[in-house]
Amino acid sequence: MKKRVLVTGGAGFLGSHLCTRLINKGHEVICLDNYFTGNKKNILHLMDSPFFELIRHDVSFPISLEVDEIYNLACPASPPHYQFDPIQTTKTSVLGAINMLDLAKKCKAKILQASTSEVYGDPEIHPQPESYRGAVNTIGIRACYDEGKRCAESLFFDYHRQYAVDIKVMRIFNTYGPNMNPEDGRVVSNFIVQALKGEDITIYGDGLQTRSFCYVDDLIDGMMRLMNSADDFTGPVNIGNPDEFTMLELAQKVIELTGSESQIIYQPLPQDDPMQRQPIISLAKQELDWEPKIKLSEGLNKTIEYFKKQL
Repeated sequence: MKKRVLVTGGAGFLGSHLCTRLINKGHEVICLDNYFTGNKKNILHLMDSPFFELIRHDVSFPISLEVDEIYNLACPASPPHYQFDPIQTTKTSVLGAINMLDLAKKCKAKILQASTSEVYGDPEIHPQPESYRGAVNTIGIRACYDEGKRCAESLFFDYHRQYAVDIKVMRIFNTYGPNMNPEDGRVVSNFIVQALKGEDITIYGDGLQTRSFCYVDDLIDGMMRLMNSADDFTGPVNIGNPDEFTMLELAQKVIELTGSESQIIYQPLPQDDPMQRQPIISLAKQELDWEPKIKLSEGLNKTIEYFKKQL
């Protein structure tokens, strides 16, 4: 059944992939973006479709539309971008959630919140289940994003309880792939760009901190499965790849796959940078019949080819 779907942050990394997948599924898509981190190039290939509409808008301000479903992805997700204007980052998460929830309430639309593994902070439990409440520094330099997303989750469940809004909440772990911004400051894009340019690869800390990397196609599949899941399943649910790698292992893999002669250098670890991050995905397997399929080497090769064209 054709649906009218709103994707906030639709010109961004994840949003552009989601818009493409929704159009390919036969839906009508409204893409909302203010281009702070999104890029019109990411959705140019959709502009000729009669079922795709692009609106320049900031979700921290209300908007009136008629839609069946809302994917709320709008928010800068890399530390350099969300720390550039931390107050606006908090507004995007909190006011954006309120505005989109009000729209969902008005339209009786189903709404999905793209939350984050950052709600777990620098975790004291490893790996992280959805039941873990996190260890976030509320006054640290990452709090604008971490606490903004935590507040957005609170708002989603309050709207669900108070107004019976149909909600879905997913906690996204590190994701990578084509359409990443080469300058977004995330570790995969940083390492690949530095390797392709033959520059030193910068590792912060001792390189033994770990992350779990999910290829974007797997992530979008999980996102859409959540939106289409049983009515009584709201989440929150972890969506990410449970395979864990150290930063040093990732850097070495990127050097190997690019054939680069880059050297690895070390810089001090930024404040509140988590030492471990790995999802438990048993709930996603049980409720969504989802687990990632693309291995790190395969996903990195596809991402490297994308960045070669960009550079």
